[in-house]
Amino acid sequence: MIRAVVMDRILARLERRFGKLAIENLTTFIVGGMAIAFLLGMLRPQFLTMLGLDLELVRHGQVWRLVTFLFIPTFTSPIWAIFSIYWVWLVGSNLENEWGSFKFNVFYVIGMLGTTVAAALTAPQSNFWLNTSLFFAFATLFPNYQILLFFVIPIRIKWLGMLSGALTIYRFVVGDWAERAAIVAAVSNYLIFFAGHAVRLVRDRNSTVRASARRASMHPDPVATRPAGRSCAICGKTEEDGADIRVCSCEKCGAPRNLCLEHARNH
Repeated sequence: MIRAVVMDRILARLERRFGKLAIENLTTFIVGGMAIAFLLGMLRPQFLTMLGLDLELVRHGQVWRLVTFLFIPTFTSPIWAIFSIYWVWLVGSNLENEWGSFKFNVFYVIGMLGTTVAAALTAPQSNFWLNTSLFFAFATLFPNYQILLFFVIPIRIKWLGMLSGALTIYRFVVGDWAERAAIVAAVSNYLIFFAGHAVRLVRDRNSTVRASARRASMHPDPVATRPAGRSCAICGKTEEDGADIRVCSCEKCGAPRNLCLEHARNH
């Protein structure tokens, strides 16, 4: 909770000073760049190899790679490329509308810098895990957003987010050090913005559980508190069992006692 407040204050201060530098509709530029890169890659396949984040080539003058790696489509198949571009637009535009341009810019730039550091420490990187961090943010803010999986099956984003989280853990375990570095960069970017949010969700959940427990203790179960029915003093059958319980005060019984009909007649 404290971290979230501190982060919000830092962003507010930065926005007051540098808000004018924020790129409006950043998602549109990213998606547009991906579409152009995909089309040029179809015309000239080797074109995409000129866009990747390879710091060794950057040091030799190909500085455009520090930015152009953002535009490399995840897939080369036209259908899947169109879907991935649409997905980036869906996620990015919703985040930008929710956060505002400046906060979205900061999130994306931190992800870019993290990916660049991962490339410097290990090997050339792509934009895959950066875009994955965007999806994690989207799934956190809009858990009940519903899409049609494969255009047929309705599913809420939170379930896809959980699946993506599980796959991320798996890739971290089985992947090489370059992939692990990229995953750390993506997850760190997410945690910077959402660690406080996660803590707040856990606290709210715990508060809800405690409140429910208090309400339950104030209203005992009527079944548990209901007085038991009368039972036969000889055989133990009760009214709940369907026995016809009578009160007998004959000379043999002395003090009145409860007996089922059968023992009331024969005792």
